Amino acid sequence: MCGRYASTTTDRELRSVFEVAEVVGETPGPSYNVAPTQPVRVVLDRTPRDRDAADSEAPDAEPVRQLRTMRWGLVPSWAKDVKIGNRLINARSESITDKPAFRRAAVRRRCVVPADGYFEWEKRDGAKIPYYLHGDGVLAMAGLYELWPDPEKDRDDPDRWLWTTTVLTTEATDAAGRIHDRSPLLLPPDFVDHWLDTSLTDPDDVKALLASVPEPHLQPYEVSTAVNSPRNNGPELLDPVDE
Repeated sequence: MCGRYASTTTDRELRSVFEVAEVVGETPGPSYNVAPTQPVRVVLDRTPRDRDAADSEAPDAEPVRQLRTMRWGLVPSWAKDVKIGNRLINARSESITDKPAFRRAAVRRRCVVPADGYFEWEKRDGAKIPYYLHGDGVLAMAGLYELWPDPEKDRDDPDRWLWTTTVLTTEATDAAGRIHDRSPLLLPPDFVDHWLDTSLTDPDDVKALLASVPEPHLQPYEVSTAVNSPRNNGPELLDPVDE
C-alpha cells in the first residue's frame, strides 16, 4: 500500500520532469511525511472544460498537461460526503476497471502523483518498523482523480468542485516485497505519457497498460518510528537508523 510519502521537489523541477504546461492551485510546499487527506501535487492531462461545468469537456479542445493541487483520498462524484475519501487513499490496480469507486476514473481521469520516495512498514517481532524506499530522481506513482460537487455550494461557486486523488498499488516485488505485500505502482518515464493519454478510454487497454509496467528497482532502508505520526515532518525522517 501507500500511506505516507515524501515530496520535496519544487514546482519548477516538476514542470521540467513532467513537461507541464500549466500550474493550477497553490503549492502545498515540501513535506517529508505526506499523509492522507492532505493537499498534494498531481500531474494530469486535462481537456479544457466548459466554464459552467468542471467535468464537462469543451468541444474540439486539446489536452493540457497540468500540475494541480488535490486532496489525497478519492471522493467519487456520487458520494454523499467527503468522508469516503478517508478509505480510498489507495486503489488496487488489478481491479480499478471493475470497482464502482474507480472504474469511471480509470478510463477518464488518470494522473501521476510525484514523490521523492515512500514509506512502508514491516511487521517484525510484534512491531511495525518503518522503511523509506526511493529510486533515482522523482518517482511517478500512478493515480486516479475525481471531481466531487459540494451540494452545499452554489453551481456558480468557483470552489464548488473538490478535486481528489488516489494512488494505485500493485503486488510488491524486488526489495519492497519483503517489507510489505503491496506497493505503489510506479511508472517508468516512458510510461507516463501513455498513462496520462486522454484518448485511452477502453478498459481492456487500460488493463493491458497496467500489466506491462515493469517492476521498479528501489533502495530501502530503515528509518525512525517518528514517521509514524503525521505531526512529525522534517528532513530527519529520511535519515537511516544506525545499524
